[in-house]
Amino acid sequence: MKNCPNCNAELEDNFNVCWNCDYSLTEQKIVQFEEPQQGSRKIDCLRCHIPMQYAGNYKFHEGTRVGVMGSIFEAFQNRESFDLYLCPKCGKVEFFSPE
Repeated sequence: MKNCPNCNAELEDNFNVCWNCDYSLTEQKIVQFEEPQQGSRKIDCLRCHIPMQYAGNYKFHEGTRVGVMGSIFEAFQNRESFDLYLCPKCGKVEFFSPE
């Protein structure tokens, strides 16, 4: 165990950044971590070579609802979600797994 020189919190030996104050032991300063935002990917259209626009996160599932017991069977269905990007020029659509 070692201590953070900034806030004196105990750190595991294999940690290089303090869990309490984000002080980096290798860089000798407090580092800023940015949370990725939805639609923050910079993707260019493969056809037009212009930036694609984020159109939202879409959820899909396999199977159908069956009769009165349909809602019970929904628990056993496969569900996936994808980030959808659109090209404003040619209309190309691309799906990506969420970050």
